[in-house]
Amino acid sequence: MPKLTQVQVDAFPLHRFEPILGAQRAARFKAIARAASALLEGRAVVNVNSTAVGGGVAEMLQTLLSYLRGAGIDARWTVIAGDPEFFSVTKRIHNGIHGSPGDDGPLGAAEHEIYRRTIEANAAELEASVGKGDLVLLHDPQTAGLVEPLKRAGAIVVWRSHIGIDRPNRWSERAWEFVRPYVSDADAYVFSRESYAPPWLDRSRLWIIPPSIDPLAPKNARMTRATAAEVLAFVGILGAPATGSSPPVRFKRRDGSSGRLARRADVVQAAPPSPDVPLVVQVSRWDRLKDMQGVMESFTRHVARGTDAHLVLVGPNVRGVTDDPEGAQVLEECIDRWHGLSPGERRRVHLACIPTEDVDENAVIINAIQRHATVVTQKSLAEGFGLTVTEAMWKHRPVVASRVGGIGDQIDHDRNGVLVDDPTDLGVFGSAVARLVDDPRGARRMGAKARIRARDFFLGDRHLAQYAELATSLIERDGRNPRHPRSRNEEL
Repeated sequence: MPKLTQVQVDAFPLHRFEPILGAQRAARFKAIARAASALLEGRAVVNVNSTAVGGGVAEMLQTLLSYLRGAGIDARWTVIAGDPEFFSVTKRIHNGIHGSPGDDGPLGAAEHEIYRRTIEANAAELEASVGKGDLVLLHDPQTAGLVEPLKRAGAIVVWRSHIGIDRPNRWSERAWEFVRPYVSDADAYVFSRESYAPPWLDRSRLWIIPPSIDPLAPKNARMTRATAAEVLAFVGILGAPATGSSPPVRFKRRDGSSGRLARRADVVQAAPPSPDVPLVVQVSRWDRLKDMQGVMESFTRHVARGTDAHLVLVGPNVRGVTDDPEGAQVLEECIDRWHGLSPGERRRVHLACIPTEDVDENAVIINAIQRHATVVTQKSLAEGFGLTVTEAMWKHRPVVASRVGGIGDQIDHDRNGVLVDDPTDLGVFGSAVARLVDDPRGARRMGAKARIRARDFFLGDRHLAQYAELATSLIERDGRNPRHPRSRNEEL
C-alpha cells in the first residue's frame, strides 16, 4: 500500500483579506487569528483526508490551512492511502449517508475488515507524527477509523463530516451504523447542517460550521471576460477568437508566482461553441448524485429548443481523482447518453474533463468557465453543501439549483438564485434555466445579489473564526500542556 502523503501548505498573510472584507471586518479577523495562534502555540493542527485534488474538501484545506500558517500556526495536511477495495467501501458509505444505495453492495463484516485493515496501516504511520495535545481534524468516512488510534496517541480528535441528508432513510441509517463505532469517541463532531448529524451523536460535542471559499484563490480571483474566453479557447472548451492565434495564457498562482496554462481539457463535443453564445454550465465531480445526465436531459428537452444556449458539463479528469471509483463509470454513462442525442442536440452539449495535475491550473480553468457562464446549475439529487454554488454566486452568476442540503442555506429563492424543490422534475428545472437565459438583465440583477450573499456569509474569515472557537473550547477542556511548551520569549 502506498505511504501517507504530506501535502505542502503555503503561508498566506492575513492582510490579503482586507480589500475584500473592509478594514473593520479584517481587523476583527486578525484579532481572532492572533488569539488562536497564542492558544495553539506548541501544538500542531493536523488535517487528514483522502485526496489532495478534486472536490470541495481538498480545495478548502488548501487555502484555510495556508491562512493558519500565515497566522503562525503549525498547520499540516496528510492524505491517507488506500486500495480500490477500501475506496469502494467508503464510496458506498458516502452514497449511503447521502440517502442513496450507490452500487447497492453490502456493508457487513467483510467490509469492516477491508476498512479496518486500511485504517490500521495508515494509523501506524500517522501516529508517529502526531503528539500529545495536537489537534487533529479527520474529514469524512474515509478517516473515521483513525479516531481511536489518534486519541490513544494523546491527540485531541475532531471528526468532520461534509456530507449528510436532511431526512434519514434506510440507506443513510445503514451507512451511519457502519461509521458509528469508529467515531463515537471523538472529542467533537463538525457538520455543515444540524439536520445531517445522526440522532445518536452526543449533542454537547456537536458543532455546526458551514464551509467557505477563498475569494483570493486562483479559482475565485478576479478575471476579465476576455481572459476567461482566452483560457477556454486554449483548453478547447470555446472556439478560438476571430483574431486568430493569441499569446500564451498566464495566471497568478496561490503563492504569487506566475503560471502558464500548459494542459488542455478532454472535451467530448461536435465542435467548440462560439464565444458569444450563452453557456449553461454545471461544474461537479462525475458522481451520480450530481445528476449530470439529468442536466443534459433537462437542457435538451426544455432549454435548447427555445434558446440558442449551449450546455457544458464540467468535471475533473477521472484519472486524477483516486478516492472516487465511480467517477470513470459515471463519465462513460454521460458520454454514451451524449452519443444517443440527435446530431442537432449533440452540437449544443459539451462534456469537459479538466486536468488535475496542477491544482492552480485546474482552478484557473474552472474560474474561467464559471465567469463565462450565462447560468450556472447544480442539479444535485443530494448535496452536503455545494461549494460550486458559492463559487458561482461570488462571481455574480445566477444559479439554478436543487433545494437539497446546504444549497438551500445559500440561495434565497428568486432573490439571489432559483431553487427547484424536486430535482427530478426536468421540466421545472429546464424552465427555470430558460427563463434566466431569456432575461439577461434579470439574470445580472440576481447575480449581483448572489455576490453580496456569498461575501456576507461564506468567506474564509467566518469559517476560521468558528474553528478558532471550537479549538478554544477543546483545549480549555483538555487542560494538557502541548508537547513543546516553550514560551515565545524562550524562542526569541
